[in-house]
Amino acid sequence: MDLHDAFDVPAPAIVLAEGAFGTPQGKTANGVVAHGELFDVQAVVDSTAAGDDAATVLGRDDETLAEIPVVDSVAEALDHAPTAEALVLGVAPAGGQLPEAWVEDLETAMRAGCDVVSGLHTFLSEDDRWSAFADECGVRLFDVRKPPTGDDLRVADGSVDELDTPVVLTAGTDCAVGKRTTTFELYRAAQRAGIDAGWVATGQTGVMVGADRGVVVDRVPADFAAGVVESMVCAVADDHDIVFVEGQGALSHRAYGGVSLALLHGSWPDAVVLVDDPTRERRDDFEQFAVPDVDSEAALVESLSEATIVGISTWGDPDEENYSYPAANVYDEGGPEALLDEVQSAVQL
Repeated sequence: MDLHDAFDVPAPAIVLAEGAFGTPQGKTANGVVAHGELFDVQAVVDSTAAGDDAATVLGRDDETLAEIPVVDSVAEALDHAPTAEALVLGVAPAGGQLPEAWVEDLETAMRAGCDVVSGLHTFLSEDDRWSAFADECGVRLFDVRKPPTGDDLRVADGSVDELDTPVVLTAGTDCAVGKRTTTFELYRAAQRAGIDAGWVATGQTGVMVGADRGVVVDRVPADFAAGVVESMVCAVADDHDIVFVEGQGALSHRAYGGVSLALLHGSWPDAVVLVDDPTRERRDDFEQFAVPDVDSEAALVESLSEATIVGISTWGDPDEENYSYPAANVYDEGGPEALLDEVQSAVQL
């Protein structure tokens, strides 16, 4: 989904992150607030952190974030952001349904003229109640998890092989290790360096942050996942000098490895940055499975593609971890630039 054509970017927005802002469960809200290019976030709704500001909750020393208040309700958020054009649902609660406690906030936002950008597993645009209410208020409903349909679905055909534009994929040793963050930080570092970079999102947070192209790839039928990714990579490559692609899961992950392989085959990258949390021994949400070492995951990537592992994006201190590849932490000063240097050396950009 490309939301750029739907809004005059950056569109003033409110983020609903009730009970989850600054936590792993609120990663979409966290990403949109900290990295968003599509939306100019002017207030965050989370009653459990009301009274703080976004910088405090996210633990960032950032003056821009410090100006974003965290408030109790959408009604209060509208006092801070009277020109808001969108309400972004920054949390996908367990079960995928819209919590009843959020109904009043959505209705308040829509009556005020806000479009709703939703990452819920259930689609508001397919709910008669919400579709009718949106029509009544003259606003739009965007369900970013909706998969492509019809002619937008195809199998991979190798057209990515014809690109002259280098493609860089972020792979990982597990889920929730920072692949989207690493992708964005590489993209932003490249732009700071004067490189015309684009990026492809494969999860809801990246779509809402404002990637050049994006799809929630785990909602795409399996046979077409690689082809959908290939189409997006080719489209972004037409307009940019390098393409960064957000990875998902891990090739070795027994639950999600199929999605990871589709991304590897669809993007057919020239270079891969592998993302790792060196403190993690068991898989996130799958304690029955151990996290493999970096070298074995790297060997899988290189055996199933023609890509080269160029570096490790680590949560740890790169000087203390004994990696076989150059490593950097993207949260450290100069970390993204260090990884970008490895990418540029590998793809000769």
